[in-house]
Amino acid sequence: MTRELNLDDIQGNVTRAYGRFSFPFARYFFLHIDDAQAGREFVDKIRKQVTTSARWPDQAVKPDCTLNIGFTFLGLWALQIPARTLQGMPDVFIEGMKARAFVLGDRDVTKTADEDKDWDAHWDPIWQKNRVVGGDPSNDVHVWISMNAQLKTEGTTDPVDALEERTQWLRDLCKASNGGVRLLSGIGRDGSRDFQSASAVFDDVGGVKVGTPKEHFGYTDGIGDPVFEGQYPDAQMKTAVIGRGKRMDGGWQPIATGEFILGHPDESQELPPTAMPPEFMHNGTFMAFRKLHENVGSFDAVVAEEAASYAAEMDVPLDEAKETIMAKMCGRWSDGVPLAKVPTYADWQAFRDEKGFNDPDPFEAAKKNYDYIRSPEASDFRYADDMAGFKCPGGAHLRRMNTRDYLDPLNKVGTDPSTGKPYANKDATSQLNKRRRILRRGLPYGPPNFEHKDDDTEQGVAMMLMGSSLFRQFEFVQQQWIQYGLDFHQGNNTCPLLGDHTYHKRHTIPSDPKSGKPPYVMSKLKTFVECRGGDYFFIPSMTALRMIAMGIVDPT
Repeated sequence: MTRELNLDDIQGNVTRAYGRFSFPFARYFFLHIDDAQAGREFVDKIRKQVTTSARWPDQAVKPDCTLNIGFTFLGLWALQIPARTLQGMPDVFIEGMKARAFVLGDRDVTKTADEDKDWDAHWDPIWQKNRVVGGDPSNDVHVWISMNAQLKTEGTTDPVDALEERTQWLRDLCKASNGGVRLLSGIGRDGSRDFQSASAVFDDVGGVKVGTPKEHFGYTDGIGDPVFEGQYPDAQMKTAVIGRGKRMDGGWQPIATGEFILGHPDESQELPPTAMPPEFMHNGTFMAFRKLHENVGSFDAVVAEEAASYAAEMDVPLDEAKETIMAKMCGRWSDGVPLAKVPTYADWQAFRDEKGFNDPDPFEAAKKNYDYIRSPEASDFRYADDMAGFKCPGGAHLRRMNTRDYLDPLNKVGTDPSTGKPYANKDATSQLNKRRRILRRGLPYGPPNFEHKDDDTEQGVAMMLMGSSLFRQFEFVQQQWIQYGLDFHQGNNTCPLLGDHTYHKRHTIPSDPKSGKPPYVMSKLKTFVECRGGDYFFIPSMTALRMIAMGIVDPT
């Protein structure tokens, strides 16, 4: 029996990745509170429009445009939340993302603060000005508001009218506050915009504009998000949990609710630490907002150069080399098929034919691909039978972000003498992984696929990462698994996609000795993804939003 949650009290973006529910457009707004009373009145008006986790269509009507809200530590301070409550907040949240830049790999760890004073010069102006020690506090970000919208008309790239209407409503609310609440600008490299727009990456198929599940490097994204207790009804949970929960002795099981929502037991069977009063943080969570810019020009150039070398070394066609290089960096083929299940290019092509991904009708092919990546089959795989990384390299992006059963302490690398095959621990579990999972929310931003892209164009992913502990979940994965490689026997080699490659430019692609081919070492990696700013936010429950609006948060 799945844990029952009060879905009417939990904000909707916690239990749903809106992009999976036909909301391909988003706008993210950042606000500053100059007057506490005006701020509370603003929150009172906003909370009545907030989208909850109530299930569609059984418990609530699916909206054309969603709305959700979160606060930085300084935002809660500006709303005059009692000091005793604020003191109970996690240190990491209090410090904010900019202060954690060395931990996150956003700053050059070989330089001191004095040597690298302009380390955030490439960030959007709004984030450069945010939380500056000794700077102007009127530039600090206090509030995050997100809007996600459905498509207006099939075959176009237009959101429903409700998105612009709600945007104007938000601007009018700020204006009505008489300066008490301000919508901050400074978004984009030139700082000209007052919201961060985002949308699915659109393609042109025979003159028809079609939204895709891809990001700007060309990978299919958003497949293996964690599933936790109470997120889905029992009937849906049976399939949703496959490959997306935790692998235990009894197979796939949902992760404990408390890993992602405060006030519920986590995987240690404890309640995550919260500030007083308990009602203030119950059913809330923490979120890291990160604007991640993608250097598409550098990525394409490096992949092309490495593919040419790989093709010559392995004696394969160039197109096969390119697809293989991309897959070995990511851990999935570009259409989302995992290497752990379909390890070779020939296998992949046969798999695509079998599944209908090569259907001559591009719309039918896209539909079959979409149905596949939304099915349990796309997530139901493991790594304990591939400890040497012959199928999926140990340092690939996918293995770093979700180690699955790879870190089971009883796993071994080598050949099982009784079978002559690579050692495979069929009983391996994800015990050492289940406390590092993160809910991924957000959408790509930037031009569609039919427009030019290079390092200087504005494109990337507006990423929101949620969990009960910013330190234990998001920061651990970012520091230990993305920006370092020892847990994967990669030394200092960072994630081939998200890692900082200023100093470490290699990614090793192992080769099964039976193939007669040598391993291939990519050695020309560049930094493909750069953070352009962000901060840490608390996503309150509906109860907490009402407490904030009424000014009755009582820690005693």
